[in-house]
Amino acid sequence: MAEGGTTDVGSDTEQPLRVVLADDDVLLRSGLAKLLERPGFAVVGEAGDAEGLLDLVRAEVPDVVVVDIRMPPTQSVEGLEAARTIREELPDVAIMVLSAHVEVEHAMTLLAGGQGIGYLLKSRVIDVDDFVDSRSRVAHGGSVVDPGLVQELFSARRRNDPLAALSPREQEVLALMAEGRSNLGIAQALWVTEGTVEKHVRSILNKLDLPEENTDHRRVLAVVTFLESR
Repeated sequence: MAEGGTTDVGSDTEQPLRVVLADDDVLLRSGLAKLLERPGFAVVGEAGDAEGLLDLVRAEVPDVVVVDIRMPPTQSVEGLEAARTIREELPDVAIMVLSAHVEVEHAMTLLAGGQGIGYLLKSRVIDVDDFVDSRSRVAHGGSVVDPGLVQELFSARRRNDPLAALSPREQEVLALMAEGRSNLGIAQALWVTEGTVEKHVRSILNKLDLPEENTDHRRVLAVVTFLESR
């Protein structure tokens, strides 16, 4: 997860984030393109199927791809498979996958791919500011998980929960981390100081016995552990 605040994509000192959209629903795709007609974003291509998406991404090499999980011809997981191919071929391209429903297995598979990854329900798109902010966070290396998925995972209790060692407050912090929030964002949500959140995050990473690697990668591993335990 990206530390600190969200990068100001509207800054005059930055190039616009180049976005490719892929969805076989022409109206939805056009609506997404319309939402991104604002400073800081440039839609450089649209595709209606996975094959067209891959050709477009290879040609344009955008900053971020927004793709539906279910694409023609079978309407199963073509979008997810295309996302995997993009991550393998162009690991610096950020990926935001859209889904009409909470699909836990697919979301876990996607998020295990590392940073610059997001999973958002299509119903979330109606919150324009949230949608645009999610695009920005993912494009700048963050990971975004739809709150609806987090709620679904919380409701599916499993035995031998690796999160059992975490305190209730630490579990709250981890759930907010899973939504892609920075330490500052978590502090604001819980009405505590950013320093307090930093202490909780360090405790979470230690209690989950995650390898001593860079902090951002450990945060992603913590979120994956959270998802797998629900």
